[in-house]
Amino acid sequence: MIGNALVAPQANTYELIDAKPFAPNLGAEVYGVDLSQPVPDAQFAEIRDAFLKYQVLFFKDQKEIPPEQHVAFGKRFGPLHAHPAAPTMAGHPEIFEIHATKDSKIANGEFWHSDVSCDDTPPLGTMLQIHIVPPCGGDTMFSDMYAAYDDLSDPMKNMLADLKALHSSEHIYKGRYSDRGKADADIDCPQAVHPIVRTHPDTGRKSLFVNRTFTTKILGLSDRESDTILNMLFEHAEHINYQIRFRWTLNDMAFWDNRCCMHRAIWDYWPAERKGRRVTVKGDKPV
Repeated sequence: MIGNALVAPQANTYELIDAKPFAPNLGAEVYGVDLSQPVPDAQFAEIRDAFLKYQVLFFKDQKEIPPEQHVAFGKRFGPLHAHPAAPTMAGHPEIFEIHATKDSKIANGEFWHSDVSCDDTPPLGTMLQIHIVPPCGGDTMFSDMYAAYDDLSDPMKNMLADLKALHSSEHIYKGRYSDRGKADADIDCPQAVHPIVRTHPDTGRKSLFVNRTFTTKILGLSDRESDTILNMLFEHAEHINYQIRFRWTLNDMAFWDNRCCMHRAIWDYWPAERKGRRVTVKGDKPV
């Protein structure tokens, strides 16, 4: 039964932040934090706890975060991840600028994915602040991969337990950023093998770890078997019962856990403009 893993939202249990559940299974809006300034240690501890509890945090009522502070806040969660292909912000190589205009050929994140899951050590999490919002549209969707795993039948869980899948990127990254000065000769197109079911290193919970952007083949199966199972898992993980849809307002920052949720950015605002800055925290090898 789809959705039997959902739990009732919990009231705010923090003293230094206000975390309001966004939906029963996923997400929280966070108030009472000024990310444009260094965050005190005690407040940071509550943010980290809420991040692990809710999987994606939406920091509201924010000012524009200076690039240096954005980078510094990201580093408090761990070393930062360098995108293998995307252009970075001038003077700030840790920052990936998200920008779509009427002249853009693509907009980042149009299909369900976990950021750069093709890396051997995919990102722990991603912090995106939006500085230019379209008049309407431009929402980002998130899907709960804990719940998607929990709702699988026991025979399916047993079958997937020891399977691994290839995550590839050449079909995504080749030519993708040519209009932003990145030639194919200047980028990397990594690929990696990861378990289909991974265990979160901090919470100990299991989640599905496949996505239709990067996951291309289940090892040890025929192409037909692999395609059939992957398509079933993609459709299952993208079921509406696991989703939330976040509508951005100016200077909102979202911080999502790539280890246990997917996301998808909706490009429905053309020819309007959308722009933001993204810092990504390096993760560890999925197990």
